Amino acid sequence: MLSHIARRQQQRVSAVPCTSAAAVRARLQSRAMATTAAPLPEKQKLIIFDTTLRDGEQSPGVTLTTEEKVEIAKQLSRLGVDVCEAGFPIASPGDFEAVQRIAKEVGALTANRSSGKPMRIAGLARAVEPDIVRCFDAVKHAPLHRIHTFLATSDIHLKYKLKISRAECITRARAAVAFAKSIGCNDIEFSTEDAGRSERAFLCDVLAEVIAAGATTLNIPDTVGYNMPDEYGSMIKYLIQNTEGGDKVTWSTHCHNDLGLATANSLAGVLNGARQVECTINGIGERAGNTSLEEVIMSLHTHPSYFPVYHSVDTTQIYMTSQLVTKKSGMVIQPNKAIVGSNAFAHESGIHQDGVLKHKETYEIIQPQTIGLPSNSMVLGKLSGRAAFKQRIEQILGNNSMYAEKLAQNPEAFQTLFGSFKKLADMKKGGLNEQDLYALLDDQFNLVSSGKETYRLKSVQVVSGNGVQSMSTVSLHDLSNATFSEDGSIVDGAVEKMDAATGEGAVHAIFRSINRLTGMRNVLASYEVKSVTEGSDSLGRVVVRVHESTSDENDGAAPKHHDGKQEDSSFTDKEVYQGTGTDPDVLIASAKAYINAINRLLATRQQRVNTDKVDLKAKAEIRKEGAAAV
Repeated sequence: MLSHIARRQQQRVSAVPCTSAAAVRARLQSRAMATTAAPLPEKQKLIIFDTTLRDGEQSPGVTLTTEEKVEIAKQLSRLGVDVCEAGFPIASPGDFEAVQRIAKEVGALTANRSSGKPMRIAGLARAVEPDIVRCFDAVKHAPLHRIHTFLATSDIHLKYKLKISRAECITRARAAVAFAKSIGCNDIEFSTEDAGRSERAFLCDVLAEVIAAGATTLNIPDTVGYNMPDEYGSMIKYLIQNTEGGDKVTWSTHCHNDLGLATANSLAGVLNGARQVECTINGIGERAGNTSLEEVIMSLHTHPSYFPVYHSVDTTQIYMTSQLVTKKSGMVIQPNKAIVGSNAFAHESGIHQDGVLKHKETYEIIQPQTIGLPSNSMVLGKLSGRAAFKQRIEQILGNNSMYAEKLAQNPEAFQTLFGSFKKLADMKKGGLNEQDLYALLDDQFNLVSSGKETYRLKSVQVVSGNGVQSMSTVSLHDLSNATFSEDGSIVDGAVEKMDAATGEGAVHAIFRSINRLTGMRNVLASYEVKSVTEGSDSLGRVVVRVHESTSDENDGAAPKHHDGKQEDSSFTDKEVYQGTGTDPDVLIASAKAYINAINRLLATRQQRVNTDKVDLKAKAEIRKEGAAAV
């Protein structure tokens, strides 16, 4: 038996070819020459279509003001996005105004764009003429603009939602695209809603008709996140090969993340011929969200030879864009979120830490600097002067960031920023790193720009403890009739108000005091607090969401209760306003956040009043013109 086993082992050894080192080197060299000799296929441009301002804003609880949308659009342009879907103009006067302003103010910008061309501004429209006209009126002010119209094609949507036949679906789709072309738009995108559950042969029929009518981009949405990557990729390939005229248009992906496969499905689409990907910053969107822009871009970045496409996105702008969107939207990024999560470049395992210290590429496939992640290495302290502070700000911002642009436009703001820095440096013994400086910049610019600042916090005093009634005294400035200097400081006209209130805890007492001072009755829908950096003396960031209360019994500072049951605080049927505040004291940060939310609510309310006045004036002029014509 043993001799039999020995013979088998000897046979195995003898079966391995005995190759000299020289022969191995020659073989490897020959293989390398064969690889380099083979011509590489020419890569095609992948169009990055960002829908953060449209589909992203449909996330439950997200409400962006016009000013915030314009600011995000400017950063998307700086990021290198090719197409920005700025909104759904027919949805409301506010949406129309936002899309129109983005077309006018952002549509011509070329700063930090490697292509040298401005970002294309798109608007969404249903496949009906009023929607299409409203959309075109909003986007036409941009040098490059697009109408994006859509119609459902799955049998379940046709039967239960639209209540139309397949023949009627084809007729409506063709008519919508033809009408968009007839009013002067030459860039038209058509989406087959719920394509992932539609019959492929029918999709080919619909798409062939809209191509003939003038569509230039065909978008194939997996609207409910149902498809598997191979399934979605094969659908893209089938449609390209079997749709008449399919070689004359750009094919696009739009995938939702209900099964966690949005990015995988989009990349499968790219591998099978799609040359546009629709995505959002941080993957925000309806339900479980959309394809994440940063995941797609960094997948292409880390696998340049795997994908047959290239992109024009500046990856160093990813982190700043991500942070801007999360601060404006209030959508907190999960710590383990790929690319931009707080743990994305953290290493807890000792083995991993040892490997990274010896050579970063052992466990890091992306360098933090590639996405513009701030470093924690250089620290400024209370002894740092104005020159050192200014130099560090310029180093971390560079020339192409939104904050660098704001500081250049408003040099006086630097003095206020330096004052905030010195105040925080006195409190934080370990010094301030880049994360702290970014937080100061956020507090300086983002909170004020989120809407007209009607109220500004002056001071907060709280008495609270175990077994005692919490009480707060809040002082704020009413800025309704105030005038300001260039750096945002109050010159004249501010009215100081002060009031006190008790509550079920310090935060509750503070919010009740603010409600009494502002005359608001808000319901607190959510409250979140987290540190900006490590350490007990770190800056604290608070995010609150509120909606208006219709009850006279509730002061809005805490969730409402009826019959012992907490009121449903879901965002489905309520307009929610988000506020953010940053301070070393989380109670002061809470007060700032709550006032910020109130300012946004009041700004939106005033915007609607102004819009209604404009609409009434326009209707009056139309009636006057009609009477004159008669």
